[in-house]
Amino acid sequence: MTRRGLWDPAEFEARLRQVGVLRYHSLHPFNIAMNNGELSPEELRRWVLNRFLYQTSIPIKDAAIMANCPVREVRRLWVRRITDHDGTAEGLGGIESWVRLGQAMGISPDEMWDYRHVLPGARFAIEAYVHFARSEPWPIAVASSLTELFAPDHMRERVASMEAHYPWIPSWGYDYFRARFTQARTDSGEALAITLNYCDTPELQDRAVEALEFKCDVLWSLLDAVQGAKVG
Repeated sequence: MTRRGLWDPAEFEARLRQVGVLRYHSLHPFNIAMNNGELSPEELRRWVLNRFLYQTSIPIKDAAIMANCPVREVRRLWVRRITDHDGTAEGLGGIESWVRLGQAMGISPDEMWDYRHVLPGARFAIEAYVHFARSEPWPIAVASSLTELFAPDHMRERVASMEAHYPWIPSWGYDYFRARFTQARTDSGEALAITLNYCDTPELQDRAVEALEFKCDVLWSLLDAVQGAKVG
């Protein structure tokens, strides 16, 4: 049930999902090349190293959303996202799983944690996303996270294609993606319900769609930077 009944939630949800159909980064040439087995080890490592800054920024982004949100029920749901990524103890959580992905590709944890290989374009896009979460109204920032709606199928395709095309990467390196098969469905379901409930005017509805488009642009720009970088 919507809070004010001012618009059709099914139509709003359809608009949000259409953003993924048209703009999700699974459509980026770099992702397509990855799934087709066309990337070199160096290109894969560059992607893992640059994406790591995004992974470590996720709980910071989520903490910013919580800090702006006065609704206790929403905060109770959202706080789990922080522990999912940061973990509840050393060696746990999504960030550590991404470090292990790097290790599976021959990247040391030190190389990842000092961010020495992060490209300027990737850093700019990721920092813009964290700033967005801090500065926008919290329901709009929540809506920007709805790229998770499109993630589970993309993750499954990624693992299957990488295992087929890059046998030099051990299977345990893909633990992050396997965990997201279910986590992303849970997270996106909660975020979608919050967005449908609290983006309760036509104006907020439009801003929510624009926020999701912006997030797609962030992920696309990250891949632009990785694809455009020169090897060596």
